[in-house]
Amino acid sequence: MDMPRPKPRILSGVQPSGKLHLGNYFGAIQNHIALQDRGEAFYFIADYHALTTLKNVAQAEADRAKKARQTARSAAEILRENVRDVALDYLALGLDPARATFYRQSDVPEVTELAWILSTVTGMGLLERAHSYKDKKEKGIEASVGLFTYPVLMAADILIVRADQVPVGRDQVQHLEMTRDMAGYFNNTYGRPIFPEPKELLSHAPVVPGTDGQKMSKSYGNTIEIFAEGKALQAAVAGIKTDSRTVEEPKDPTTCNVFALYSLFATPEEREEMAQRYRAGGLGYGTVKAALVEKINQHFAEARERRRDLAKRPDDVEDILRSGARRAREEAQATMELVRSACGLR
Repeated sequence: MDMPRPKPRILSGVQPSGKLHLGNYFGAIQNHIALQDRGEAFYFIADYHALTTLKNVAQAEADRAKKARQTARSAAEILRENVRDVALDYLALGLDPARATFYRQSDVPEVTELAWILSTVTGMGLLERAHSYKDKKEKGIEASVGLFTYPVLMAADILIVRADQVPVGRDQVQHLEMTRDMAGYFNNTYGRPIFPEPKELLSHAPVVPGTDGQKMSKSYGNTIEIFAEGKALQAAVAGIKTDSRTVEEPKDPTTCNVFALYSLFATPEEREEMAQRYRAGGLGYGTVKAALVEKINQHFAEARERRRDLAKRPDDVEDILRSGARRAREEAQATMELVRSACGLR
């Protein structure tokens, strides 16, 4: 086994399934950036995982384009653009390639090799208990083999660099439990302690409400994009649902989606002042929405400038991803040497 590391190895991935939004930022990205200084960080863009839903995304875009009499992008174009956007977003928001290893999942082919090997020691019953698979099955959504074996690929992402900690929300804890199970299956089958048991690093991020009051999610179509600005941002914020209380009536800030989003950006003093204005009456929702737009503009102003600059230098962004992939592959190849030896694949 390797010598104990001076810092924990932290790994997380983000799926390039569409424009990143405020839920992604407060739920994960902000935490990922902060963790760069707490451990040896590996962050990847999960383009293999995105393939499980790419067909549906491409079909939805094709339907919209047909109605608007426009030309739809191909599935391949959608994925490439989404990967590029995720890379730009993370780098603009503060991911430092000198402090974290940042790469595309598909640039580390050892991940899929390990996924196959893990699948040979993992029982069907474990995968059938996965919440993501059961939820889609109960909703009548056709499940591909890729969706069914999604937890195996996720385990391979984590175990290929032998990560110690994985930052997740509580809804993702099951995936870490399954990863530990698969690590144990392999170690026990081949009698070698190759893999550690990665622990979840629970995020205490707030639930970010979408414009309809549900949890903000691309699948619900209720998002406010991180880098939306101008009319697009104003339209998204204007679409936040509110109740029918008039300007004069007192309002309850604790049940208002606009206030909840405003609170994510405001100082404690600003939150309390706004809450008092809600309860006193004389405050219209339009005023609060305008204040929210101003807060979003202030918070992301510098990141927007960095993103615009990075977008003009696509070769530099590509170099960052390829450099990160080289670093990740060093770890992946070292892991696979141990795995192949344990299995007899020499």
